[in-house]
Formats: sequence, structure tokens, C-alpha cells
Amino acid sequence: MTIRIARISDTALDVTEHLAAVEEPWVGAVTSFVGTVRENDPDARTPVVALEYSAHPDAEATLHDIVTTAIGEHRAVVAVSHRTGRLVVGDAAVVIAVGTAHRDEAFGICRTVIEEIKRSLPVWKKQWTDDGDATWKGIGG
Repeated sequence: MTIRIARISDTALDVTEHLAAVEEPWVGAVTSFVGTVRENDPDARTPVVALEYSAHPDAEATLHDIVTTAIGEHRAVVAVSHRTGRLVVGDAAVVIAVGTAHRDEAFGICRTVIEEIKRSLPVWKKQWTDDGDATWKGIGG
């Protein structure tokens, strides 16, 4: 098990950096996930224009634990980051890259990481819409 990146960042996320971080001679499959800010939210009356993410001081340690659990006994290399600060439509909020020997493991670990991030990473977002409304959404939102 190797965790190359598990960070909370207040700067733009680099997908290429994450993909490069999981390169190994034994890796035969790389999966990735990029979660971006979108303009639509079923709970919003008008289009979303920005999200503002805040993280608990322990969020990076929690992210590391999420990855450790997702990898389990598999041989895998993972790079994952979550943004904080104000992001606009199109900005990457989460980037995950997973390298394993075979695709099934890579897909499974990647899915587990993003689902657990949504469930338990102590990161909150304030969603801004074009009518000026702002709504806080907590873990899982």
C-alpha cells in the first residue's frame, strides 16, 4: 500500500500530478475521478455560480485514513486531494488517482475513496447561486 498524496489544498488541483504520482512499473491499471463544480443543483432555485469549501483541521488525517481503509490488503498506489476555498463552475474540487495491477481493484478503490469522502470527510461547502443565495451543506451534501 502506498499513499503518494492525501491532502487538503487551498490551491488548484493538478490532475496530471495525481496521475503521475501513481505510476509504477507494476501498475497495469490507473483509474481516476475528478469532481468539478457544476452549475446545477436540484435543491437550488437558480444556477450555482460558486462553492466555498471549509475543512476541519483534522481533515487531511481523515483523508489519509479513508485511503488506508479503501486500499485494505490490496497492492495499490493512491493520490487524492480535496480543495478548500472558493471555487467556480468548472473548477476541480476532488481529484483521485488509483494505480493497481488490475482494473477491477483500481475501480473499486477509487469508488470507495470518493464515496467515503462524501460520507465522512469533515469538509463543508457553502453553495452560492446567481440570485445571491448562499446555502451551507455538510458532510454528505
